[in-house]
Amino acid sequence: QVQLLESGGGLVQAGGSLRLSCVPSGRTFSGYAMGWFRQAPGKEREFVAAISWGASSFDYADSVKGRFIISRDNAKNTVYLQMNNLKPEDTAVYYCAARLGLIGTMVTDFGTWGQGTQVTVSS
Repeated sequence: QVQLLESGGGLVQAGGSLRLSCVPSGRTFSGYAMGWFRQAPGKEREFVAAISWGASSFDYADSVKGRFIISRDNAKNTVYLQMNNLKPEDTAVYYCAARLGLIGTMVTDFGTWGQGTQVTVSS
């Protein structure tokens, strides 16, 4: 079972940027599609972005299209989420998730999750 560790969260002003990283613990991402989700206080966890194992397929939530970029470096065994032009409504705990096979966009598509990293965007 792959264990995931996110990093890169923090406090940033609106319009700023952050890059989140996700690495597995003790295993590789080989064959896994990866996703980023977020959960704001009092709200359900929601899809942000996903990428296939070979980085040939992508998907983004409408709310982040044009601002966020998901990527992966399989040689470094790392998945990234570059977040640009951040808005206060992007404030949430961001979770990395792994799914063996094709990409998904639903929480229930992913079986392995990290502990999350907090992103706070001030206005």
